[in-house]
Amino acid sequence: MRFANPQDIKQIEGDLPWPDSQPATTLYEMLSNTKANHGPLNAVSFQMFSGPKDPAETLTWTELHARVTQAANLFRSLGVKETDTIAFVLPNSTETVVTLLGGAVAGIVNPINPLLEPEQISAILRETDAKVVVTLKEFPKTDVAQKMAEAVRHAPHVHTVLEVDLLRYMTGLKKLIVPFIRPKNPVGHHARVVDWDSEVSKHPRDALTFEDRASERVAAYFHTGGTTGMPKVAQHNYSGMIYNGWVGHTLLFTEEDNVICPLPLFHVFAVHVILMAMIASGAHVIFPTPQGYRGEGVFDNFWKLVERWKVTFIITVPTAIAAKMQRPVNADVSTVKTAFSGSAPLPVELFHRFERATGVTLVEGYGLTEATCLVSCNPVDGEKKIGSVGIPFPHCNVKILKQSPEGVVECEVDEVGEICVDNPGVRQGGTYTETDKNRDLYHFGNFLRTGDLGRIDPDGYLWITGRAKDLIIRGGHNIDPAEIEEALAGHKDVAFAGAIGQPDSFAGELPCVYVELVEDATANEDELMTWCREHIHERAAIPKHLEILPELPKTAVGKIFKPDLRKRAIARIYDAALQKEGLAAHVAAVTEDKKLGLVAHLEKTGDVDEEKLTHVLGEYTRPWRWKDVA
Repeated sequence: MRFANPQDIKQIEGDLPWPDSQPATTLYEMLSNTKANHGPLNAVSFQMFSGPKDPAETLTWTELHARVTQAANLFRSLGVKETDTIAFVLPNSTETVVTLLGGAVAGIVNPINPLLEPEQISAILRETDAKVVVTLKEFPKTDVAQKMAEAVRHAPHVHTVLEVDLLRYMTGLKKLIVPFIRPKNPVGHHARVVDWDSEVSKHPRDALTFEDRASERVAAYFHTGGTTGMPKVAQHNYSGMIYNGWVGHTLLFTEEDNVICPLPLFHVFAVHVILMAMIASGAHVIFPTPQGYRGEGVFDNFWKLVERWKVTFIITVPTAIAAKMQRPVNADVSTVKTAFSGSAPLPVELFHRFERATGVTLVEGYGLTEATCLVSCNPVDGEKKIGSVGIPFPHCNVKILKQSPEGVVECEVDEVGEICVDNPGVRQGGTYTETDKNRDLYHFGNFLRTGDLGRIDPDGYLWITGRAKDLIIRGGHNIDPAEIEEALAGHKDVAFAGAIGQPDSFAGELPCVYVELVEDATANEDELMTWCREHIHERAAIPKHLEILPELPKTAVGKIFKPDLRKRAIARIYDAALQKEGLAAHVAAVTEDKKLGLVAHLEKTGDVDEEKLTHVLGEYTRPWRWKDVA
């Protein structure tokens, strides 16, 4: 259907009311319908290596349906009921797709980021009460198996660990060498460890051995971030997952599309926005390498992979776009219709550079784990406002709300408030597994408070201006500043620590921390950085900049006032970028704008090449203007 403006969305909502237009009640029903309609067509392809001629494994919809049926039957044979959890800690692979879908059919599937530390993984396993875990068998150049052995030791309800062996994807000399260099993994936990291939092969592929009950239920748990000791776990219903797939099929994908998705299958963008949309539409998704964009050679070979698979849609994030722009477009990309970017704000200059280099339209969107995912997107067929996250999808009601003396009220056009969402992906009253975390999470009973600050312009486009919840978003990865602050609080010389995200031209934001010392302290910045490396569990959260201040800015009640710290960081980063490029300008002030959030005001110190300056600061997401411009 045509998607060019808010009127088109209203037309779609009238023509396809929800839930009457819901294509299925359960995931297995939706998958079975796609098999019936598009069985011989390609469904999923996976490449172990990134070369454009490297071997790839492709499953048709008929084959994927059979594998998912088999996996679901395996999980049920292990005593899993529809209210029980199957967790997986895996890089991308065919088995990951099958585990994800089979787990959601048999019970509640719980994807976990393999880059997390064992303590964080075990905390998630305990919170979701996982019974079965699917993970990697020991393999060279990865420590996933070793981390899982430690994590399962602290997750008492896990009774079975199924191990996927990546050896089957190897060929030639590598296949012969791996068994000799495979690392040892002393298990030391209580769970039974079995081989995925041998166990799954025992079960029927042609039909489920249990009833696929046509009932609304939780089918997936997704952790949000996981950078603190106890991450939040969001619950996703079948209806929300199917809604995300329906949106993709209704507005974008058909069975003729090939979609390249080098994003991890523990993230809602890859799972709900892409994989569910593939199932709804019958389109074909390609996952290159276990690590996706992090995989060896993926960026170097990216455009050749697009040519190999005749890709029509590219799924990406700002950090990946920045990396691609460091390589030439050295292949035929004429099949590509659109590239979609999400997970973090996209710098204006990066947007322009991508479109100039590729000739491909770039579309920015917005979603969040707590709403299953999708909220809004710039219209594929209409005006794309750079810096905006577009127009809310069909059946997605977005309000900008604020507290007032009269209670919670809706903001005026272009007035900044908290972005609140009501759509079929919002699980009212029970977003998180932990009841206490759902308290004060909704306005008017059904509008999820996202914690993001934003505004809606006169044309109905949504703009994000900041984050009420203070998360640092590093390349789409959420970092809780409390992780950094609590680590530093343990140092005897630290009185206060305030962690924020400083602007970065590649990752969007990087963690940065400002410290106030106790009286007569002797610690210096190098010593505190060493302390951070030793006491912050997640590498991504280790600050890129640590600075000691005489006193941190505080509110009247003694709380650290982070807007002042953000202003300080913006000025420092922008000044360094201008100086590096020899531009005669500096940041005179950083102020809060009601529409734009924090804005850097520049002052000239000589003659300035304004086009060059625009390019340099266009690499960052925070806006700027000349000091004398009102």
